[in-house]
Amino acid sequence: MTGVSNEFGSINYSVDVLTNIVGISTMECYGVVGMASKSTSDGIWELIKGENLSKGVKIDSKSNSLNIELFIIVEYGTKISVIANNIIQKVKYNVENYTGLKVSSITVNVQGVRI
Repeated sequence: MTGVSNEFGSINYSVDVLTNIVGISTMECYGVVGMASKSTSDGIWELIKGENLSKGVKIDSKSNSLNIELFIIVEYGTKISVIANNIIQKVKYNVENYTGLKVSSITVNVQGVRI
């Protein structure tokens, strides 16, 4: 769990809450087809839409700052660098704005391209 404290008390966020915020923020970005999750049985990356967006998100928290890693699938014909930059800006803004936690790094891994 990660949290924020002040003179009035503290707020703790579960990893599930944070991964859902990150997943929804990512899916709102233009050019993202879905999140990607590695199948444990055969090691193949699969497309995730709708529910379970958190499977494409990995969060590591150290000293009240978050390191976020995303695994996404993008739409064919879009500029991947622009999509990645939009995701980084949107995720950082939403996580910091909604939770008050500091995001120290966001890594976007493009696992596939779909039509």
